[in-house]
Amino acid sequence: MSVLPIVLWPDPRLTETCVPVAEITPEIEKLATDMLETMYDAPGRGLAAPQVGVMQRIFVMDTGWKEGKSDPIVCINPMLQEVSEERQTNSEGCLSIPGVSADISRPAQVQMVWTGLNGGRYVQSFDGFAAACVQHELDHLDGVVTFDHLDAENRAALMTEYAAQ
Repeated sequence: MSVLPIVLWPDPRLTETCVPVAEITPEIEKLATDMLETMYDAPGRGLAAPQVGVMQRIFVMDTGWKEGKSDPIVCINPMLQEVSEERQTNSEGCLSIPGVSADISRPAQVQMVWTGLNGGRYVQSFDGFAAACVQHELDHLDGVVTFDHLDAENRAALMTEYAAQ
């Protein structure tokens, strides 16, 4: 296992759409293990492959580990199946945009389907912070970052804040 370097904004890889993972290989298994170690080291609750420079549709998350309820998930080729009409706003940070957080409004509940490292197909519903985390990591796979969710004024202010660090 190893901690990988995290790609920082404005690296252009963070704006690219990732390609599907064709098959689960030992390299994908090692990537997932390294991504989990990197996420915990950062310390974050989610990490998508483009954030470590790999342009494939895979992300890892563990929304409860900081509260002592660790439940790591490796999501390969994830897709949302359902999203609620109800919305919630969360303050979201991003490991690729350190030191900046923004209030982002997203669906409060989502149902996601993905392939696990064992090749099995998983379907799970997420709500609250976990729903926001899932959507944030999926955004990365589609080349979307936190700034893209903001109106022009808030985007400019946060980009200035980020640049001043």
